[in-house]
Amino acid sequence: MGFHQLIKLQDIPADLETIWDFISRPENLKLITPDGMDFEIVSSDVPEVMYPGMIIEYRVSPLKGMRQRWVSEITHIQEGRYFVDEQRVGPYTMWHHEHFVEPIDGAVRMKDIISYKLPFGPLGDLAHALFVRRKLESIFEYRRTALEARYGIFK
Repeated sequence: MGFHQLIKLQDIPADLETIWDFISRPENLKLITPDGMDFEIVSSDVPEVMYPGMIIEYRVSPLKGMRQRWVSEITHIQEGRYFVDEQRVGPYTMWHHEHFVEPIDGAVRMKDIISYKLPFGPLGDLAHALFVRRKLESIFEYRRTALEARYGIFK
């Protein structure tokens, strides 16, 4: 019944205000999510910019042909520095995703810390070893590529 963590870093050649503006808008999540996940925000009247306590309902297809409801709460925000989203309803027993941004010389460093636990005890651990970890890695690799296409590659 494992607790898992994935940490991702990406340096983006843009200013902090530009990157914060992009990542703090829920509508932009679709732009950095693989098309095959069929990501859709189903909440009505989602504001342009997130705020602490905001609840957002999505539909995603983590596996082909399987639609999943996912409800997240934005639990913490420090403007221009970080925000945290936590799953309230969805496929994980626990999902806590910290998004950090900080200016570095000529770029912005994004750091994601995703802490999560799968249901079903040992079967969940087996699923993690067989495909869940790889799926999460591929989602974040897609995001890396999408952000590079949008902002360029930091050299």
